[in-house]
Amino acid sequence: MPDLRLHLQHITKRYPSVVANDDVSLAVAPGEIHSVLGENGAGKSTLMKIIYGSVKPDQGDIFFNGQRVQVRNPQEARRLGISMVFQHFSLFDTLTVAQNVWLGLDKSLSLDQVSQRIAAKAQDYGLDIDPLRPVHTLSVGEMQRVEIIRALLTEPQLLILDEPTSVLTPQAVERLFVVLKQLAQEGCSILYISHKLHEIRALCTACTVLRGGRVTGVCDPREESNASLSRWMIGAEPAPLNHQPNSPGETRLAVAGLSLAREDQFGVDLSDIRMHVRAGEVVGIAGVSGNGQRELLFALSGEDTRAEPSSIELQGQAVGQQGPQARRAMGLHFVPEERLGRGAVPGLSLAQNLLLTRQDAITPSGWIRPRVLAQQAQAVIERFQVKAGGPQAVAKSLSGGNLQKFIVGREVSAQPAVLIVSQPTWGVDVGASAQIRGEILALRNAGCAVLVVSEELDELFEICDRLHVIAKGRLSPSIDRAQATVAQIGEWMSGLWEVADAAA
Repeated sequence: MPDLRLHLQHITKRYPSVVANDDVSLAVAPGEIHSVLGENGAGKSTLMKIIYGSVKPDQGDIFFNGQRVQVRNPQEARRLGISMVFQHFSLFDTLTVAQNVWLGLDKSLSLDQVSQRIAAKAQDYGLDIDPLRPVHTLSVGEMQRVEIIRALLTEPQLLILDEPTSVLTPQAVERLFVVLKQLAQEGCSILYISHKLHEIRALCTACTVLRGGRVTGVCDPREESNASLSRWMIGAEPAPLNHQPNSPGETRLAVAGLSLAREDQFGVDLSDIRMHVRAGEVVGIAGVSGNGQRELLFALSGEDTRAEPSSIELQGQAVGQQGPQARRAMGLHFVPEERLGRGAVPGLSLAQNLLLTRQDAITPSGWIRPRVLAQQAQAVIERFQVKAGGPQAVAKSLSGGNLQKFIVGREVSAQPAVLIVSQPTWGVDVGASAQIRGEILALRNAGCAVLVVSEELDELFEICDRLHVIAKGRLSPSIDRAQATVAQIGEWMSGLWEVADAAA
């Protein structure tokens, strides 16, 4: 079909334990913003990687601008005019932002020219980033910006975005949508993967739905509701959350006067952080990525032990200079924002990954009980409906959303006294998001103290009892969820809570 930008015909990709794509056909016109919708493990990311040349299909044909093509690798894809922003980033930690971007561009450009182009694109699109910063100093949200800018610098004819807004603020999402709509008006086609149904309805002009690796339907999302899109995707609507009033108990986690200098020049100083989380409540921290969330979470989890001992108290004991293992023994469990590398070891099995935070399958003499470990992993897989090839499946073989479900399930099932969760539903489909949020509320109702750090305001308003905002390393006072508004939290993200307090 010569009038199509992209036409997939009968694409099939099999793996030993699953058929990821089963006879998939897809058509995208020039200037079209086309969503590919499906639950975790439905085959969306595999299909995108086939288009981008990083995965080879077993069967099927790819037509680009009316010509049959074989995209053997990402370099060929970029030469054709195809760029992709992956859900799991492909950045070298030890290189700067500019050096990472330069690797994928025409080497006729100097590194200084690339730095200038990055700065210009960042300003044009509201994606603030310093080209000279090493990637290892970036938050997940800032890494997302680098990936988006790198793709835009190639001036693509087809731009593939896999969960591009998962760690962007609502204001940044709005700016990104303006950019994407402008690109579409200029003739660029966009393939857009997201689990945020309201985004798909607001942005996309067409939608292909996958379930179990097969196409189950094509629709215009602008004519659908969130409920009808959920039914297309998972066959049902997610069960509503039951957030009942609760009477909090004793303080389980207390932070008072926590100040920490940044460990590198691109970090954020923490200044006089004060907060507490009580048994039976969920406290949320909102904020734009890169405002001190990473530094605060490192201090709370025990990965940074430079704090004054009494500035962090766990169950009434000073733990500011205790490491993660000591805090875990006191009932603190932690879900980091980086799934692969910190939340899970990519090359280890799901059962083996339990050992990162769970010690109950180890005998007093130090022997690991593999059968017990496998049973525990299987229990998490079943309870959280993780699509995986069993307890021995390696972590990197799971889709991003399914790995997130496993990591959250691993920590929730440990029955923690205090649970700290960063970005709990990043890249997770609507059904799994509802399940994870429901499990967090169930923990809270059972008496756990839960701290949630998220850039999803809707999520925080849905599950939290109280809210803070972090901005430039400072933490706002808490506000009851019932009294907070999205507009107010948005203002506080700029550090304006003192102005609001003075006006009150």
